[in-house]
This record gives sequence, structure tokens and C-alpha cells, in this order.
Amino acid sequence: MNWKKFLIGVSVGFASAYLLNKTMSDKGISAEKALRNVKNAFKQNGPISGSWIHMVPEEYTKNQILYKVYKGGISRETAEGLKQHEFVVDATTGTILEIN
Repeated sequence: MNWKKFLIGVSVGFASAYLLNKTMSDKGISAEKALRNVKNAFKQNGPISGSWIHMVPEEYTKNQILYKVYKGGISRETAEGLKQHEFVVDATTGTILEIN
């Protein structure tokens, strides 16, 4: 086996893996990470009792700007009973765009 060809093959493999990883990471954050960010924000105001998130990003328009977003919900127990909150999170940056 020729060492020169072997090293070229290894180099091409590493470069391809790096570029693929870079391309995949530029697509935004995962739904799990988005939910974790929202839960951490809600936990600052007290404990939460449940949460969910739709795993597939969808298009959402706010102030005439088109976003790719995750939608989900958080529930918490209050003195008045169970309170539900729905949220919209930017799938690219993880920024909370709306809470209802």
C-alpha cells in the first residue's frame, strides 16, 4: 500500500466529515434544545409540571417576517390550578418569539 495515497484518502475523509458537520450545524438548533431553553426560562418563575414540543419545524410569520419555528407548550401548577402556556421558538436561533 502506498502511504501517500493512504494519507490523501484520510485527509479527504476528514475534510468531508468536517464540511458535513459544519453544514448540518448551520441548520439551527434541535427541538430538544429549544424545549430545554424554554423550560429554563419558565423555571425562573417557578417549577413546571409538564412540557411538549412539535419536533418538526414549520413556517411562521410574525411582523411580516417569515421564520422556521418549533411550537410547544408548558404547564405549571398555580394556586388557581393547572395553567397552560403555548410558545413559539425560532428553530434557527432558539429565541422565544411568542408565549400565549
